[in-house]
Amino acid sequence: MLARVQNTGESHGEFRRRLTGRNPAPAGVRVPILAAARELGLVAVLFLVYKVARLAANGHVDEAFRNADAIWDAERWLRMPGELAVQRAVLDWPALVTAANCYYAYVHFPATAACLIWLYLRRPAHYRWTRNVLVLLTSGALVVHFLIPLAPPRMLTATGMLDLGRLFGPAVYGAPETDQLSNQYAAMPSLHVGWAIVVAIALFTAIPAARWRGLWLLHPVVTLLVVVATGNHYWLDAIAAGALVAAAYALLRPQRPAAPRPQTVPPLPRQRTAGSRHAPVG
Repeated sequence: MLARVQNTGESHGEFRRRLTGRNPAPAGVRVPILAAARELGLVAVLFLVYKVARLAANGHVDEAFRNADAIWDAERWLRMPGELAVQRAVLDWPALVTAANCYYAYVHFPATAACLIWLYLRRPAHYRWTRNVLVLLTSGALVVHFLIPLAPPRMLTATGMLDLGRLFGPAVYGAPETDQLSNQYAAMPSLHVGWAIVVAIALFTAIPAARWRGLWLLHPVVTLLVVVATGNHYWLDAIAAGALVAAAYALLRPQRPAAPRPQTVPPLPRQRTAGSRHAPVG
């Protein structure tokens, strides 16, 4: 067999590809695949580090409830809208309660992941900028989790707040006493709101020519109403998240990519008709 390959002038690799009918992917295709796998691994590692660190910040239950009482009193002193009023407004609409619980449970991570994937494929510069903003935002949130453990308003039963996820479903968290998979005393800042703001800004800046791009701004607004109505966060949690987002963008301002140029369609060449021809001047 080797002699045949040598006699025909065909290399051994070419001979094997002819027998199997398979060709290796070109180098230009393999490089993006490896880069995508590297980015996916990086995001997965960062998420794992975040989850482990957040669990490490667990505990401090008494301090978390003292901070919760202080936050509740501070909002009333600042005359901010009450979380209880928002929750009672949606309780009259069971379908709306279920929708809010679903939005809290199923939109947070998928929306962020979908945004990052689209940016990676279509706007690489915006992807790197947005990824770095999320890393800074999440790192800052972890520091706050360690410094200010905070019980969410759904645990302040004396205020009249309810855990809508547990009562109506779907529920994201189990009983705090037995939950070993999440830190439920890390209400501040609200990463639901923070990540939603980053997603909206990323898509708003990456698609400047779209007439409907303003709709992306609805995502953080809806997320804010959802986290408050379900009893998972205070208004001040969202404000803290917004402050961290602003700080992250300020630190990474030199990395902000230029706005993508809208694609223009060249004009079609004019077609001459027989009647438009002029006789030569002589």
